[in-house]
Amino acid sequence: MENKQTLLTKYEMKDIVLENRVVMAPMTRSRADNPGNTATDLIAEYYAQRASAGLIISEGSQISKRAVGYINTPGIYSDEQVEGWKKVTDAVHAKGGKMFIQLWHVGRMSHPDFHNGELPLSASAFNPNSESYTPQGFKKTVTPKAMTIEEIKETIKDYGNAAKNAMAANFDGVEIHSSNGYLLHQFFSRTSNVRTDDYGGSIENRARILFEVLEAVKKHVPENRIGVRLNPSLHGVFGMMMDEETIPTFDYIVNRLNDYELAYLHLSEPFTDVTDVPGAEPHIAKHYRPMYNGTLIINTAFDRKKGNRIIDEKLADLVAYGKPYISNPDLVERFAARAETAEWDEPTFYTPGEKGFTDYPRLKV
Repeated sequence: MENKQTLLTKYEMKDIVLENRVVMAPMTRSRADNPGNTATDLIAEYYAQRASAGLIISEGSQISKRAVGYINTPGIYSDEQVEGWKKVTDAVHAKGGKMFIQLWHVGRMSHPDFHNGELPLSASAFNPNSESYTPQGFKKTVTPKAMTIEEIKETIKDYGNAAKNAMAANFDGVEIHSSNGYLLHQFFSRTSNVRTDDYGGSIENRARILFEVLEAVKKHVPENRIGVRLNPSLHGVFGMMMDEETIPTFDYIVNRLNDYELAYLHLSEPFTDVTDVPGAEPHIAKHYRPMYNGTLIINTAFDRKKGNRIIDEKLADLVAYGKPYISNPDLVERFAARAETAEWDEPTFYTPGEKGFTDYPRLKV
């Protein structure tokens, strides 16, 4: 029999006491299938079923109409959306859960179909050569519009407004999605940002937008209720390509984040094998744990044993689980019982209705 599972011990994340160190990772589920893209009773049920997680991080929630890039994703920019999310937070809190919302702008990963024919926005005009999930199905991405300074400033304000709305919707905090090839990540990379103004060129300039977003969010959310998500070694996915300045850029960002009293830093291990990619870092937790002073969440392909091990080795404080949480609403209870986990049904990840969403059975005891 294994020793006590560290994953299941309480954790003090600044002023929030988490009942365990298991985090439900943000995952797009495309169930806000209504004209206002609001969270629904079904979405509230889905998250409430998973409220035994130490912390739930919501699916990405677009900060404006210009930020959307996937069908039926819930936003956080309108009064109607605030009311929809209140149903969710009320349901999660009623079960004793804690929940942050992920603030999201997809940038060039969007498609003109979402914007009345207008081009999506990005740091520079480079097509990610990927696919966007539109109302008509998957379509090839296009070359985006390089944002003007005015559009950058407006987007930063949108993050602040979304943060204000998140507090009105009774979330326990917010996560700034700066990861996975979306807008802020597009500014960080030299392969997607060739600007020559204050938001391009040097590492400091390419990272500038994140810290201006942080300052905008801080006006409405205490620092200790703000998380930041990064994916330093993302390569060959969502149009992102690494170069020799990629890891130094993220090193700079992580070191600067030490100047803030954040709730956490949420990092992903590489999505693909980057062992032979020049300049890549294949071991993200090992690289950044000595560098970052605050709470560290690690994500990507963890099971129960690996989750316990990485905490025991003091390489992370919390572990985020994605797909296992789709098919195991009682993941914490299954971990406690050292039980098998159920397999997920991938064809229903983004389809409407309860099938593959709220109908996964709990462990029979």
